[in-house]
Amino acid sequence: MDIYWLDNPICRNPQLVGGKAANLGRLAATHPVPPGFCLTATQAAERIPPVLARRLGAAYNQLGERCGHPAPRVAVRSSAVDEDGQLASFAGQHESYLNVVGAEAVAHAVEHCLASARSDRARVYRHTHGLSERTEIAVLVQQLVLADASAVVFSVDPRTGEREHIVINATWGLGESLVGGTVTPDLYIVSKRDLRIIARQVSEKTVMTVAYSAGTREVAIPRLLRAQPALEDAQIVALARLARSLEVGEGWPVDLECAYQRRQLYLLQCRPITTLTGLATPIAVD
Repeated sequence: MDIYWLDNPICRNPQLVGGKAANLGRLAATHPVPPGFCLTATQAAERIPPVLARRLGAAYNQLGERCGHPAPRVAVRSSAVDEDGQLASFAGQHESYLNVVGAEAVAHAVEHCLASARSDRARVYRHTHGLSERTEIAVLVQQLVLADASAVVFSVDPRTGEREHIVINATWGLGESLVGGTVTPDLYIVSKRDLRIIARQVSEKTVMTVAYSAGTREVAIPRLLRAQPALEDAQIVALARLARSLEVGEGWPVDLECAYQRRQLYLLQCRPITTLTGLATPIAVD
């Protein structure tokens, strides 16, 4: 395995860094992607060799210099070579670890990500989609965005296939509660043509995921915030504009994971929409 920074052109090759990292690598120079580096793809392994662990520690320290913090909080995510493609996104099939702090902890998280390629869940998913049960897997290490609010954005309505609608789900805190389905998120529909918000449903959001010690935990949302929209209108429009731009640039409908920290928008993931079924219940149009 080699280590390359996300803004290195090598990190645009999905055969070397997997689909997830390659998609972000292509966008890192022109979009608000958090800094990070990638360990190139290899067969699933129980342990990483000591020489690689030392290089990983050096890269982690360098990331700290880029972030302005000696012990940066990072997200460690797997990135399989056949992940985030046109036919299979592998969303939730491989392990991710948030709020990992320290070189030793990062090395352990990398090992767990590599091992997750052999999980029963991943093997069943591969079999269902007609993919090889053996694959190479890379690992992406990025600065963790301590999100005030998180969003999942679809440039095509995944419930109906309507191509003129952008659909946004949003909630308070980190995105784990959102993608894990433990919170009922806010739902917004935006016109792709003129970026007008044409429908909204603000939900009663009871829990959110926050950084805690070296990891994350789900906590109750303060009562005053539960029925408040997680996003302002300007933030909704900015997310829709990003999705529209990426759909044009990538050439396919996109599924984005984004975060706002101190009103700054970050792009955490960009992949093709591989299914058009099931996301949210119908809502009334304003």
